[in-house]
Amino acid sequence: MLLNKFTQIFKIKDLRNKILFVLGIFVVFRIMANIPIPGIDIENLRNFFAGNQMLGLMNLFTGGALERLSIVMLGLGPYITGVIILQLLTMIFPQLEKMYKEEGEAGRQKFNQYGRILTVPLAILQGFAMLTLFQRQNIIGSLSPVLFITSILTITAGALFLMWLGELISEKGIGNGVSLLIFAGIISGFPMSIRQSLINWDVSMAPSYILFLGLALVIIAGVVLVNEARRNIPVSYAKRVKGSKMYGGVSTYLPLNLNPAGVIPIIFALSIMLFPGMIAGFLGGTPGVIGDIAKSVGNFFDPQANLLGYGIFYFALVFLFTYFYTAVTFDPKAIADNLKKMGGFVPGIRPGESTSHFLHYILNRVLFFGALFLSTIAVMPFIISALTDIQTFSFMIGGTSLLIIVSVVLDTIKQINAQLQMRDYETF
Repeated sequence: MLLNKFTQIFKIKDLRNKILFVLGIFVVFRIMANIPIPGIDIENLRNFFAGNQMLGLMNLFTGGALERLSIVMLGLGPYITGVIILQLLTMIFPQLEKMYKEEGEAGRQKFNQYGRILTVPLAILQGFAMLTLFQRQNIIGSLSPVLFITSILTITAGALFLMWLGELISEKGIGNGVSLLIFAGIISGFPMSIRQSLINWDVSMAPSYILFLGLALVIIAGVVLVNEARRNIPVSYAKRVKGSKMYGGVSTYLPLNLNPAGVIPIIFALSIMLFPGMIAGFLGGTPGVIGDIAKSVGNFFDPQANLLGYGIFYFALVFLFTYFYTAVTFDPKAIADNLKKMGGFVPGIRPGESTSHFLHYILNRVLFFGALFLSTIAVMPFIISALTDIQTFSFMIGGTSLLIIVSVVLDTIKQINAQLQMRDYETF
């Protein structure tokens, strides 16, 4: 069955071209991730990343581009941060919220354009902070003003180029371009991690590896189960007579996902948590009160120095972002109004405002378990590291990485199946 479906995919020209296009973008991304900026001390760079878990996690999402100080070292971070800021602003500015929610596709395109514009100053700021931090750590030599500005412009251009590649995948390929590029960055580190684990293999570590693999399977099963779980709300349609024909009179259901926000809250929370640590690292060498404050902030956002506080804050942030992102993207009132216009109703609930309140009530109850699951998965890397004492493979079992990998694979499989079913339907 699986082999038959795989054969079908490559028999359909349009679908085959889309998949090959995505793979081609991945190749371009990996080539750019291996083109470094000049003047790097490789040995100091490796030692610095080995002792900094925060930057190591950030490096994971850039597919090793940050660790190599490549021209795309910022990855999609500035673009994601820009989108987060805009979505937070929808809660403050009603016009921005109206544009995003009520103006349809044209409003969404304008909103996305603002996100692209905001990416530029954020990329410049992050590039400046990173280069200054690496200069202070003697990872790169002293840069002349011209070379420093040129490096920042190159890094900014790399971030914008990655943003463009992501949008190309969304437009001409299959799946969400940003998620797929993050996915490609994560899995690109697998071969090196496997090699490192084989080099460091010790028989005394066998129980830890067995426990590690068992927990990995449990987490993967949990991610699939929760991602696929839905609360079906029954919906009936009133009978309508038009001319000599009768319409409606059927019953269906409205599916509410247990985790409607997907992987976005974890990406949002991670971006928010990495930013203060990066700024603190940049200001850490400043003498006086500013330097002391920066050091305290840096210690709080460093999982090595403050594992418990970091974990609790991360857990709470993912939990809150799950509710926030769902509130931005899912509007019970709009769904209730659409059902009313189409003659649909939830049995036992009045159409309109009562249906909206009912959907909101159900959504909040379902979302609690989804947010709890997402937050638990997010802090799972710390729990796994404490239980197994395995550092080389830790990112593979890391909740963030696992959730993104499984979510992207499931979403891509669904989109491919939808394309196959559409063609089967046309043939039928």
